[in-house]
Amino acid sequence: MATSRRAVGFSTFALAGGVLFAVGSSFSAETAYGEIYQYIDATGTISLTNVPSDARYRRVDTHTHRLPYMMSERELAPMISRFSHQHQLHPALIRAVIKAESDFNPGAVSRAGAVGLMQLMPQTAVRMNVRDPYDPEDNIGGGTKYLRHLLDRFQGNLPLALAAYNAGPHVVDRYQTLPPITETRRYVRKVLRYYRTFLMRDLSSGGQRIAASENGPHPRASDSSAPSTP
Repeated sequence: MATSRRAVGFSTFALAGGVLFAVGSSFSAETAYGEIYQYIDATGTISLTNVPSDARYRRVDTHTHRLPYMMSERELAPMISRFSHQHQLHPALIRAVIKAESDFNPGAVSRAGAVGLMQLMPQTAVRMNVRDPYDPEDNIGGGTKYLRHLLDRFQGNLPLALAAYNAGPHVVDRYQTLPPITETRRYVRKVLRYYRTFLMRDLSSGGQRIAASENGPHPRASDSSAPSTP
């Protein structure tokens, strides 16, 4: 999940027959009255309404997001390839994060409010210019950009970047190593395990040749992104 797993407060939203208030949990589509519209402001606050007051509100497809569903790797491959080249990350790493975060379910929503394939928190989505975190292309673009930002921040140290993706960069800054948080350490191991699996599968299928360092196809000089178990 991108950034810390704190509960996200939701702003008051108007519904026919009264006003409801939701704090610390995602809006349930099953309680919707008609069409629901969403707007995320610059602070990451989410406003939900069935009577949008301006053009910034976007319709939430409640039917699509009500039940989990998965997209195949083949469907996501063109998006992953494009953003991996744009942000100089190996496609296998992006797939590994998606697998660990949402298991390829673009409608996934965590209890803390993280959304989509790469489980972006609302504040992170805003910072990465993601307009619709449920949209696979928008979500992967924002998640990949954020992962690139974290790798640069932690000088190419992949385990630390992944720990920051899960627990928040300030937590990693505080410890200057993998935080002593069981969930975060499990998350890092899980992503690295998936990363190795996807790398080996790509090699065995005659896919893209990987350098001995196992960096991405266009790695930055500072990246030490070879998967290893922390």
